[in-house]
Order: sequence, then C-alpha cells, then structure tokens
Amino acid sequence: MAIEDIKKGLAGVVVDYTAVSKVNPDTNSLLYRGYPVQELAAACSFEEVAYLLWNGELPTPEQLAGFTARERVGRALDPVVQQVIDALPTTSHPMDVCRTAVSVLGARHELAEDSSPEANLAKSVDLFAAMPAVVAYDQRRRRGQDVVAPRDDLDYSANFLWMTFGEDHAPEVIDAFNVSMILYAEHSFNASTFTARVITSSLSDLHSAVTGAIGALKGPLHGGANEAVMHTFDEIGIRSEESLDEAAARAKVWMEDALAKKKKVMGFGHRVYKHGDSRVPTMKAALDKMIAHYGRPELLGLYNGLETAMDAAKAIKPNLDYPTGPTYHLMGFDTPTFTPLFVASRITGWTAHIVEQAAANSLIRPLSAYNGVDERHVP
Repeated sequence: MAIEDIKKGLAGVVVDYTAVSKVNPDTNSLLYRGYPVQELAAACSFEEVAYLLWNGELPTPEQLAGFTARERVGRALDPVVQQVIDALPTTSHPMDVCRTAVSVLGARHELAEDSSPEANLAKSVDLFAAMPAVVAYDQRRRRGQDVVAPRDDLDYSANFLWMTFGEDHAPEVIDAFNVSMILYAEHSFNASTFTARVITSSLSDLHSAVTGAIGALKGPLHGGANEAVMHTFDEIGIRSEESLDEAAARAKVWMEDALAKKKKVMGFGHRVYKHGDSRVPTMKAALDKMIAHYGRPELLGLYNGLETAMDAAKAIKPNLDYPTGPTYHLMGFDTPTFTPLFVASRITGWTAHIVEQAAANSLIRPLSAYNGVDERHVP
C-alpha cells in the first residue's frame, strides 16, 4: 500500500451517509436535519432540538407537550446511580463519573438488551432526562453538598441549573445555557460520534455505544478542550479588578510567548471549518450577555487578547469550546464539569447516530498498513 493511500485520522475519508447533520460549505452553517443551528439556538428550546434530532422534524405543540412530560418524569437521580457515584473518589475526573453512570443506567434499564428502533428511542429519551441529575450531583458532592431534587415546573435548561446550584437563575442565564446545549448537541462524524457508531456497528447496545463515546469525548483534542480554555485563562491569571484593555494586553503577551514556544493552545482551529467555526458567533453573543450580566469585563479582555494574538500570528479562528468555557465559568460551574455538560448535550446527537447506524448497519472494520518487522520464526 502506498503511503499516500493512508489517511491518518481518517482525514478526508467519507465512510457513510447521515441525515442527522452536515456543514453547508456555501453558508458555513452547521445544519441539524437541514436547519441552521444558529436559527435553532435563537428560536427553540433544547427539548425541541432533541426531538428534531431523533425524529427528523421539529415537534408540533402537542408533540412537544408529550415529549417534555416524558422527559420530566425521568429527571430524578436513580438512588443506585447515586450510590455508585458516591463510591467513586472525588479525585476521579467527572467524565469518569459520567461514563460509569451511563453503564449503570444501561445495566438497570428494562430495555437493556432490546435494540429495536422503538427501544433505542426510549433509552435515548431516558438518558437525556437522567444525565443532568448525574452531572449536577457530581459537582455538588465534590463541594460537600447534597443532591437537589428536580422540579417539573421548569424546562430542561432551567432545571439543570436548579439541580446544580439549588437556586433559580435569571432568564438570560437560562437562555445562554440553553444556547450552549443546542450548539453542542450534534456535529456529524466527530471522534465521539464515530466511536458510538463503531460500537453500534458490532450490534452492541445503545448504552455501551454512549459509554464509548464519553471516553472519546474526555480527550482534550475533542470535548475536553472547553476545560483547557479555562486552564489557559487561569494560567494567565483572572484579575477581577482589571479593565478589559489591561486583561487583553496580558493575554496577548501570553499568547505570543506560547506560540513562540510552540505550545498547543486549545480552543482554536477545527478540522471541518476552514473559515471559522459557524457556531462561535452565536455562543460568543451568549458569552457577551453573561459578561454583562455578571459584570466581568476582564474575562472579555482575556478572550479578546488571546483571539487577536492567535489571528495575527496564525490566522486560526476560535472553535465552539473557546467561548463556551468562560460562559460556564461565569455561571458557576467548576471547570472539570464543563465536558460533562457537553455529554449531557451530545447525548442527543450520539443517540440519533446510533439509531441511524443500526437502521442500515455494516460492521465498521477498516484495514491497516503493517510497518512492523518482517515475518520471523521462534528459534
């Protein structure tokens, strides 16, 4: 096999069809079932987008009412899952907790071994409903706090914040969180989604596929980048007394030094987008509202300084993780919780792809080019 035939990282390789999402190169828009994601984020709840991803169409008012009623029934933290979480050390990463919780939920699900389309959709909705309680409780227990019971008078995003912090949030905070959930929900054959499809192709179950996807998302080259963005901000130093311009100047110096040392700076660049991540403007607008709401201009200074310096030196644009990290920070989420928030959102996209893979399945089994020692024999 010629070396030019090998596509490291499967770069540029088209492996299958999908009707779930695509990036439209003409408009540089990410489309969910044909809808530009920025339009969905502006006009829809996360529940409506989840329904769209699973069913192919936005729900009617009657369909949405039925769907939300079903979701709200499944919000409470399973007592057995809580026991398992409590058994895990607080030194473990929250993504390890998510991975383990999904395994437990799968093993305990009444449809665990049923992979029919109807069963997979039911399990998808149940996971969608259950994950906020897992993510919220894990952050709370690390702070020495008790579990907060869900509220059925709140929508998905408001309830997620309620279960995490035990308090009501301003409408603009809930809206910004809702936007982040929608933007993170789906992105075609990314590393974690492809992992889920590979596992599904072996005729394994939905929870196993999601567990594998969580493992892929944990990596800093994928979902963990939103945490890495805040680690960068922390390394530069967040100084609440600084003006926007002062913070920007320090960030610019930091970035120039990092690039001179060939340090990898997370939150910039994307394999799919060549002209900037189409989701960034929508998430940046949400970040701007949170900066204004919380009165934290120094964070915008750090953001602008890093972005400007990277653009001047490399002409590399931010990806979605870049504005999302500081947004979650302002809301009060601990940095290690950022990627679990991504999990709670991407459950929708992963499971839509799992159902799609199962419907027209072929075992995913690529070939490799061997470059080890030639055949030899035991003396």
